[in-house]
Amino acid sequence: MKLAGMASNRGRNLMNIADRVPGDVEFAVVLTNDADAPVLEKAADRSIPTETVERPEGQSRTDHERRVLDALEGYDFDLVCLDGYMRILSDTFLDETPTTLNVHPSLLPAFPGMDAWGDALDADVSVAGCTVHVVTDATDEDGTVIESEIDAGPIVTQEPVPVYEDDSREDLQDRVLYQAEFRAYPRAVEWFAKGQVTVDHDAEAVHVDGDDGGQFPARRLVSGDRGTELRYGENPHQDAALYVDNTVSEASVVHATQRNEGAKALSYNNYNDADGALSLIKEFDEPAAAVIKHTNPAGCATAGTLAEAYERALSTDPMSAFGGIVALNRECDEETAAQIIDSFKEVVVAPGYTDDALATLFEKENLRVLDVGELGDRTDRLTEKPLVGGRLVQERDFQTVTPEDMEVVTEREPTEDQLESLQFAWQTIKHVKSNAILFADGTETVGIGMGQVSRVDAVRLAAMKADEHAEGKDADGAVMASDAFFPFPDGIREAAEVGIEAVIQPGGSKNDDMVIEAADDHDMAMVFTGSRCFRHD
Repeated sequence: MKLAGMASNRGRNLMNIADRVPGDVEFAVVLTNDADAPVLEKAADRSIPTETVERPEGQSRTDHERRVLDALEGYDFDLVCLDGYMRILSDTFLDETPTTLNVHPSLLPAFPGMDAWGDALDADVSVAGCTVHVVTDATDEDGTVIESEIDAGPIVTQEPVPVYEDDSREDLQDRVLYQAEFRAYPRAVEWFAKGQVTVDHDAEAVHVDGDDGGQFPARRLVSGDRGTELRYGENPHQDAALYVDNTVSEASVVHATQRNEGAKALSYNNYNDADGALSLIKEFDEPAAAVIKHTNPAGCATAGTLAEAYERALSTDPMSAFGGIVALNRECDEETAAQIIDSFKEVVVAPGYTDDALATLFEKENLRVLDVGELGDRTDRLTEKPLVGGRLVQERDFQTVTPEDMEVVTEREPTEDQLESLQFAWQTIKHVKSNAILFADGTETVGIGMGQVSRVDAVRLAAMKADEHAEGKDADGAVMASDAFFPFPDGIREAAEVGIEAVIQPGGSKNDDMVIEAADDHDMAMVFTGSRCFRHD
């Protein structure tokens, strides 16, 4: 796509678009109505042809626009982009050219005037920004400007920026011009270049493909209010803050009440780990407990009572659980609380506490006690990971696997008890960092191998954990879950050596036949789920 740019001064946005080349666009020409406009030199530096069409005193708007059209006639362009072009355009120009865009330094229709930044500060708003819109005629039949029609064309996109308490007009202007406009204008141009925009001039409406209410719209805005500044981030040399999304109704550690107000505040890592722990225990309907360390489960279990579930979860790896996060999916009772304070923990998260449980937990001065309220449904559908220069957004992994979903691929079939254990293992391993291997006996973890770059090493780590760290249980007779397929049979052989009797894995490797053969050689049952459950964050 080729562009015609029109500016009266520096043409910052035009040059930004020329440098960034959104959608592989290029400028056919840049035109100005001021022979001294700096944009002429800037365009020439980029080998962009230029035209100058000044308006002599007394020349009508219509005659000047016809001269502008004459100057552009020799250039092939598909879109006109205005950038501080200090002339109101009428249908004389607009009817003869492709769609014309302009950027205005406010979130229209708010503050349409010449001093948008000052107007925003005077109005004491918390958010300002810019708007890219289609230019429409703002004159009457005599060529007189109709003030209410200026910048009133249909909106293509907007970009918000925050307004801070100590902002001066210059501070806000700089943020709008060099942050908001430099994001919004190239985005709009790229949409046009890719054919994602439909302009209905008769209806004065714009439609952007993908902006139809889906969960991955063409333009995604994420808003949050600063809840608190944290002591530091992942490390003491990193500053950090917590931002809160008040539209989320799901039980969360962000909105949790800290019941022991005198204890120190949660840290960046506390929030991260507590969120992971809470997400894990939401998987289960039965009383469940999990102990998390550095966002990985050190142990997880379900049982007939909460206290029993916690005991089984802790016994998986009590050494690694030191300084960890405890999450429970039932109201915490005194019996469970007494076990929790028996060793050092940073945070406990639960949907409520009995008075006796609180009294017991409060014996530990700096154990943070979070009450998330009723767990309810998991309603927050998306997760995201910030990247330098962007962010990844995906659906949450809500998959569940039932025995009916499991494809038995070995000669030996799993027993009913093993099927229950395999199901528990699969729901838990979803929350273990990949490459992940999990050993389970009944509905409790036995050994967990996480975050390895080799799957067989993850098996070895889980075996070591079961052998050296687990208390009162081991891998003999347990089942194994793998978050992705086994590329080779070595992982099966390692598991067989420590007594694993059944395996759940996605399948799908080109070496599945070899892996199945290895399981048959060791009289192991194995089922395929047909879907993996990687977790890389």
